Amino acid sequence: MRIIQCLHQDRPRAALVESETTVRLLEADTYALARRAIADGRSLGEVVEAALTETRLDYQQLIDEARLLPPLTHPDPAHCLVTGTGLTHLGSADTRASMHAKTQADESELTDSMRMFKLGVEGGKPAAGETGAQPEWFYKGDGDCVVAPEAPLPVPAFAEDAGEEPELAGLFVIGDDGRPWRVGHAIGNEFSDHVTERFNYLWLAHSKLRHCSFGPELLIGELPEHLEGTSRIVRDGETLWEKPFLTGEANMAHSLANLEHHHFKYAGFRRPGDVHVHFFGTATLSFADGIQTRDGDRFEISLPAFGRTLRNPLAFDTEATDTPVHSL
Repeated sequence: MRIIQCLHQDRPRAALVESETTVRLLEADTYALARRAIADGRSLGEVVEAALTETRLDYQQLIDEARLLPPLTHPDPAHCLVTGTGLTHLGSADTRASMHAKTQADESELTDSMRMFKLGVEGGKPAAGETGAQPEWFYKGDGDCVVAPEAPLPVPAFAEDAGEEPELAGLFVIGDDGRPWRVGHAIGNEFSDHVTERFNYLWLAHSKLRHCSFGPELLIGELPEHLEGTSRIVRDGETLWEKPFLTGEANMAHSLANLEHHHFKYAGFRRPGDVHVHFFGTATLSFADGIQTRDGDRFEISLPAFGRTLRNPLAFDTEATDTPVHSL
C-alpha cells in the first residue's frame, strides 16, 4: 500500500495511490490517520481502508498545480525532527577504501570515517536482544527544512556545494506514551554540502544543515530487503549524470532496527505527538564523480517499489543574508 499527501480544498489530505494516474482521497491527513491507528490499536493499512472516500483525483494534475505535499507532515513544523545516519551502506567502503588505500593494512592509521564504517560492518546487525554498534548521526533541522516533491530545493548563498543523496527515509510518529511508531518509508533526497564536509569532517554538522525532500509516496508495510534504484541529474532537459544505487538491509552494514534504536534511545526524541523523518544513508553520490550542480538542475531519484520518482529542481540564492545578533 502506498499513499501520498496533497492539498485538497486548502487542507492537507492523504490519498491512496490506486494507479500511476489516479489517487483516492482519504478523509484526513497522514498524521491524523497515524494517530488514529495508534489510539485504536489497529494497523495503518486498516485505518486507511476505513478512511477511503469516493473522491478520486488526477495524480498528474496535483503535480501540475503544485498541490503535492510530503507524505507525512506535522501541523506544527517545529514538532517534526529531521535527522539521519551515515556510513551505513556496504557500498560506502568502495569510496572510503580508494581514498585511504595506503592505510588499510594498519588499524592505527585508519581515518575516523573508516573506523566508524568498520564498527558498523562488524557490529551493525546485532542478534535479537543485543545492542549493536551506534552509527554516525546528524541533525538536519525541523519540518521547515522539508521541501515538497517537485518543489525547488533552496541553496543558501554561503553554500560550497549542492549535492543529492539518494536514501531511504523512515517516517515515525511518537505515541502519547512516548513510544515510537513507524508509519512507513519513502524515497529521500537528504541533500548536503559535500565540499564543506570534505574540507574537515568536523564540519559535517554544518554540511547537513540544508533543506531536503522525501516522497512523493509513503510505502506502508514490510520493506523489501533489497532495493535497486536510479539517481540522475537533469540539466536543460538532458541527463547530465545517472547512476544506479542499492539500498535496503541486504545492502547495508547496519540493520534498520539498530539505526532506529540508536536514534530513539534518547528521551528527547520520544516526545509525545512528534513526527520524525530519519534518513538511513547512501553509497552513491554525483559529487564522487566530480559533478558540480548549478541553478535549475533537477534531481530525480527513483525506486520502483515506491511508485513515482522523487524530483526536485535546484534554486540557488544569490544574495547572502545578514543576520546580526542584537543585545537586549
